[in-house]
Amino acid sequence: MKTTPKKFKSSPKKYHPKGMTILHEDHDIIVVDKISGLLTVGNDNERDRTVYSLLNDYVRKGNPKSRLRVYIIHRLDKEISGVLVFAKTEQAKRFLQDEWTDFKKKYIAVIHGALSAREGTITSHLAENSALKMYSVTNPELGKFAKTGYRVLRKSIAYSLLEIDLFTGRKNQIRVHMADQDCPVVGDKKYGKKETGIKRLTLHAASITLTHPFSKEPVTFEAKVPPYFNYLMRNGPDAR
Repeated sequence: MKTTPKKFKSSPKKYHPKGMTILHEDHDIIVVDKISGLLTVGNDNERDRTVYSLLNDYVRKGNPKSRLRVYIIHRLDKEISGVLVFAKTEQAKRFLQDEWTDFKKKYIAVIHGALSAREGTITSHLAENSALKMYSVTNPELGKFAKTGYRVLRKSIAYSLLEIDLFTGRKNQIRVHMADQDCPVVGDKKYGKKETGIKRLTLHAASITLTHPFSKEPVTFEAKVPPYFNYLMRNGPDAR
């Protein structure tokens, strides 16, 4: 008989790390909704203010000698908000990483213009250049296969609001595929248009459905779409 994982009794919200909301915590995993502008893990410029570092401090409850820690399963770009899953044990980490490609990940995005169909899939092979920028290649031997599904939720004069299924998890996949359609994600300085007045990259990891490493039952974690996305859809490019 399978057992449903018991939710871990976490500390009061006032002790939760800044820059994220804890969506779920138990003895095996911790799931957060991170804000745009916060790194998942450190880089050469920032090591302390990251989701990984802040969650490690959180689970150790201020005890630097504690052996408690979190384990990285996947990452979100700094500019992307939404659902991030961390393991709390090595066993949970191995299970989630082994099964990761089978889990369902949904994103919400605001893009420029309108796609040719209200629903569809985009596929290509993605490679990375010396400037660490991803791009689609025609020769499959030169890149990794990437598949993105989408459904148009709403349209305005300037933008479209999309629900996106991430079938493969390549670096910058959604951003490249939207740019390939001449409909870059709004606020994408790397693959899109230079624009003023846009507050952030409008790409959000809305939900993940995974198999829990303890119960082996499917569980879904959702992060509310930032209000700014709907604000842009209502107000268009003049939104400030």
